[in-house]
Amino acid sequence: MVSYYGMYYIANAILLKLGYLVGDKISHKVTSDALIVFVRDKLKNKLISDFEEVQEEAMDLINTSKYEFKADEIIEFFEFERKKRSLSQYDTNYILKKSRSETSLNRSKRFILEVKSLLEE
Repeated sequence: MVSYYGMYYIANAILLKLGYLVGDKISHKVTSDALIVFVRDKLKNKLISDFEEVQEEAMDLINTSKYEFKADEIIEFFEFERKKRSLSQYDTNYILKKSRSETSLNRSKRFILEVKSLLEE
């Protein structure tokens, strides 16, 4: 039941973002119908786009030198972030900018994702 309401509220948020406000009368059915009419094609196009992006990445990985490059890049992420942590922790003049924080977050996500896959082998 709770999971449905999560879906219901996010569906209504998407519809509202698209400029459609679902009223009080039979709102669950209206939301369901509105998803079909207003969201289905946008979702389909996003899924296709995501697939094409992943497909391109997979094709890039076929080249073994790119495997090595990507592996080195992921290991370098750790070293970059280790140095950044050291600076931010021990250098009182070091200011961590928002862009650097976002880069750190992205590197961390990528590193964790890739290394976690090694744990699952």
